[in-house]
Amino acid sequence: MIVSTRGRYALRVLIDLAEHSEDERIPLKDVAERQEISQKYIESIMTLLSKHGFVDGVHGKGGGYKLNRAPEDYKVGDILRLTEGTLAPVACLEAGAAPCPKKEQCRTIPMWTKLDELIEGYLDSVSIKDLMKK
Repeated sequence: MIVSTRGRYALRVLIDLAEHSEDERIPLKDVAERQEISQKYIESIMTLLSKHGFVDGVHGKGGGYKLNRAPEDYKVGDILRLTEGTLAPVACLEAGAAPCPKKEQCRTIPMWTKLDELIEGYLDSVSIKDLMKK
């Protein structure tokens, strides 16, 4: 599993929103400047996060984005599953994957299954709050 730029940036944006939560709504250009990410790229990430209920956004004057729950309620695993589609270390463990004809005699599937469980378990145990500045 390699986490894409989109997944990494989504985490950075959510951390930024959490760390600046004293503001009602945070303009996207402020987040883009702080994170040194193009505003156009962040817009695509925010559209995805907003559509799936991770953030609330208002367009226009006085608009911006804010978290709609506490930082500890945002699990890294959920965010990465949204942005990456899968966290599976091998294609045969991806949700909706075609059944592998060699699964029954595959000597490596137990190892990949355990790795998948470890990855999912760990990322589901880390929250945005854990990643914020201490």
